[in-house]
Amino acid sequence: MIVAVYSKKFDGETNMVGLQLSQTFFNLNCDAKIHRPVSEFKYPEQEEYRELFFKGYEDLHPETRYMVSIGGDGTFLSSIDIIRDKNIPVMGINTGRLGFLSNISVDDMDMYVKKIVKNELTYDERTLLHVTVNGMPAFDFPCALNDAVIHKSTAGLMTVHTWCNNEPLNSYWADGVIVATPTGSTAYSLSVGGPIVAPESQNFIISPIAAHNLNVRPLVIPDNVMLRLKPECRDKNDRFTLSLDSRSVECKSGSVIEIKRADFKIKTVKSTPFFTTLRNKLLWGMDKRNSQPIE
Repeated sequence: MIVAVYSKKFDGETNMVGLQLSQTFFNLNCDAKIHRPVSEFKYPEQEEYRELFFKGYEDLHPETRYMVSIGGDGTFLSSIDIIRDKNIPVMGINTGRLGFLSNISVDDMDMYVKKIVKNELTYDERTLLHVTVNGMPAFDFPCALNDAVIHKSTAGLMTVHTWCNNEPLNSYWADGVIVATPTGSTAYSLSVGGPIVAPESQNFIISPIAAHNLNVRPLVIPDNVMLRLKPECRDKNDRFTLSLDSRSVECKSGSVIEIKRADFKIKTVKSTPFFTTLRNKLLWGMDKRNSQPIE
């Protein structure tokens, strides 16, 4: 069995976790392939380890069965750019902070590695967004697991004209607009007042950023629609920023952004139930008026 190990971080804790993880896989007769920046941090200038490397999507071993992400949710999102549509499940080891996606603790890591070898893991399937700019893919990998964000690059409001299946929806006067998947409902969308949506829900969430209309609220729509957004800045020569998860590109005012559901999903390793994660991460129920935790 071949397992890919990925991280963006190069601190002491991540290095220690990576070494422990690699050793555990080795003891279980699994072949761990390591992302090149991480492997060079661990094995600098040692040519004999070069066969362990992979750079990205193009040279990921075709027989890779799992991707293990070490870090926080940002690292987890970056790993999606490597596996893309290969149908490889992702397991997130949390060495970051909040960790909705990377929600397996370092203490539980060995247990989940053994489950990988025994084929005992279960998965959630997560919807992605597919995004184009003026009819062209927004990036080499034009998909996002969390959200697509349109936001201003300069001072002043922008107007985002929005259509849903060619039907006019709204013109948002705001600092920008977030279109989130259920997975992304606990990310940027949540911070601007968007609702929390369970991962298996078949929805998109449209959330304005600092809307200049008090009657504008986040909107939940089915994910089988096509959204078209036309952001306009005050100065027609200005540019706005389009971000897909952690990747960003500058676009000209008046460009047309189209967003739809991607034609594939991402498998994430199921560990803690979603509502348990909410209680743990957001401290729901942690109220001194409760004599005992909810069960």
